[in-house]
Amino acid sequence: MLTPAIPKRPLALVLSGGGARGAYEAGVLSYLFEEILPIWKGKVELDIASGTSVGAIHAAYTLATRGTDSKSRASILIEAWESMRASQILRLRFKDLLGLPLRALGLRSSNEKLTLGGLVDLSKLDKLIADRIPWTQLEKVLKNEHLGLCVSCTEIRSGRVVVFMSGGLANPDVWLDDPNARAEHCTISTEHVRASAAIPFLFPAVRIGKRYYVDGGLRMNTPLSPALRLGAQRALVVCLRHPPPTHTNAPPYPEAVIKSPSFVLGKILNALTLDQLEYELKRLDLINEMISQGELHYGSDFLDKINIAVKQKRGRGYSRVETQILRPSEDLGKIAGESIQGAGKEMGTLTNLLAKLAAHNPGKEADLLSYLLFDRVYTKRLIELGRSDAKLRHDEIRELLEP
Repeated sequence: MLTPAIPKRPLALVLSGGGARGAYEAGVLSYLFEEILPIWKGKVELDIASGTSVGAIHAAYTLATRGTDSKSRASILIEAWESMRASQILRLRFKDLLGLPLRALGLRSSNEKLTLGGLVDLSKLDKLIADRIPWTQLEKVLKNEHLGLCVSCTEIRSGRVVVFMSGGLANPDVWLDDPNARAEHCTISTEHVRASAAIPFLFPAVRIGKRYYVDGGLRMNTPLSPALRLGAQRALVVCLRHPPPTHTNAPPYPEAVIKSPSFVLGKILNALTLDQLEYELKRLDLINEMISQGELHYGSDFLDKINIAVKQKRGRGYSRVETQILRPSEDLGKIAGESIQGAGKEMGTLTNLLAKLAAHNPGKEADLLSYLLFDRVYTKRLIELGRSDAKLRHDEIRELLEP
């Protein structure tokens, strides 16, 4: 007699947004590609990838390279980050300085039909996204009925989260009753990823169809919810925020520091990208415990019975979900401040300006710079940190991925 196959539990990768901080994600992913996934010799892969901002770039890359050689998969990703030069990515010439007020107000754009506003020219970064992700291969991969890709953006006019999704698992219907977000089934392309990565005011908004979109991190910086609504029962979540200190008696910042524009803008970006991940994780724990207690007291068919009503209300039933959360073990803002020390003119006008502003911040904090320092002096350190943190969590990650 044949033993029944154990039902597969869909495995999701959830990736946060954070501009140049994404180099940390690249480090984690490179370790995952090289040191963990090969353990099962191609029998284990990621089924769902959900990303916001730079996480959307990595989510698309992860599924597009699904099943490819592990070494090259990691090296292509790492090489893209380690070859970055801020002077090439964040180009700000004299004529750009003159046009800053107009660009900030959206009255001047490099391509008025496709982008709107923004303070810096990101054409080099756009080209990097177009060239490094094998888009044709991604489209082929997503024809698989057991896969799903989610890219979260913020629609400017309404302020709502829009989750663009593709793949056989994509199902916008489960979002119909959500007043704060909507989902759209589409063929995900460079425009969707660029829109998700467009930090408001700094990067140009991107037009998709008749609407303009910016960074999805404003409302959903760590997009766990889209992965769960696609049916994920296991999720590896990579955050780009260092856990805040538990003590509350930290000395207040000096008044002179609080008046610093770069310090304030950096803290505002941190606040804007402060999402509901902790709330969602607590809610997951509550649902998991409810299922366990329900089965204990009412029988093994408890979940099947309550899901009859749950599916009618939210389009998808409850299920047990396992998670592993990876966070930077060091403050990425401080690493940015340390990395920029002694940087020369080759860093570019904008980066040097930000570095001078950050020099007055306490403890070498440079939160604003940490989002914008697309340069190898910074990205290499984040890659190393990501790989190191993933290595420390090797056994926990492997346990989550175990088929």
